Amino acid sequence: MKNLKDCKVLVTPTSYGSQDQSLKTDLETLIGEVVYNTTGKPLSSDQLQGLLQDVDGMIAGLDEINASALDAAPNLKVIARYGVGYNNVDLEKASEKSIVVTNTPGANASAVAELAVGLILNLMRPIIPADQGVKKGEWPRFKGFCLEGKIVGLLGLGAIGKETAKRLAGFGCTILAYDLFPDEKFAAEYGLKIALPEEILSEADLISLHLPGTPETRNIVNESFLNKMKPGSWLVNTARGDLIDEPALVEALKRGHLSGAALDVYTKEPPDKENPLLSMENVIATPHMGAHADLAANLMGRMALSECLSVLKGEEPSYKVN
Repeated sequence: MKNLKDCKVLVTPTSYGSQDQSLKTDLETLIGEVVYNTTGKPLSSDQLQGLLQDVDGMIAGLDEINASALDAAPNLKVIARYGVGYNNVDLEKASEKSIVVTNTPGANASAVAELAVGLILNLMRPIIPADQGVKKGEWPRFKGFCLEGKIVGLLGLGAIGKETAKRLAGFGCTILAYDLFPDEKFAAEYGLKIALPEEILSEADLISLHLPGTPETRNIVNESFLNKMKPGSWLVNTARGDLIDEPALVEALKRGHLSGAALDVYTKEPPDKENPLLSMENVIATPHMGAHADLAANLMGRMALSECLSVLKGEEPSYKVN
């Protein structure tokens, strides 16, 4: 086991330390050499292969950490994910190479939930086009919808789903929620109704996705799913891009079956400029910014740093996922 001062760590989240500069100071004080991602974007496998050759630890963002990248990292001992998801990491290959993968569960729940509610409000009250119109010298009139009296469906009632439900509870809407392992006590406390997906699809005026990215949930929002949604309803996704079959969503929006969608995540990130979702007036698109808020960034950064250092020191991390 190396002394920490003899270790090299690669830090790829572009927002790491942006709120709490002490994170970078602490890391650079403890570790011999620290290298940062300066591209402003998640790194591809090819880019990582050129950076990981002599790296001992990695504090990782949404980078493509596949088998090829891991094969180029003979000294790598730990990948500490800055966030909860790890679907971009080849866990099987990491385990094969005895590389520990960790995450930061719960750290960004409040921040992502707040963005989800913000997107919901912007969908139902067209704040963005109203702002743009007034700034152009216009005085536009838009039809808006109140959350009060509406039915909101939450697919996924984990940490983020729960925080979203807490925030929606004060709007006077009915909340239907589905989870594979529903928390009945939480549902009773906040007035949620636990429901099956079919009931949520047919009854909800708006559906917000809070499911994990797994083989079982990939493209779960497909043509059949969308057709079962209530006509004129809205869809919000702050969870994982691969939950949605994007061409199917485009068609549902084009034919008016859905009134609109708000997306913070995409099948490919960043999405191609030609992605038709980006040119649709009834789509709000944000750049996977759910966790990019002061409290969440600080907590994720501190947790990821702790996990990375624990493994490099030969200790057991708290949030190992492989």
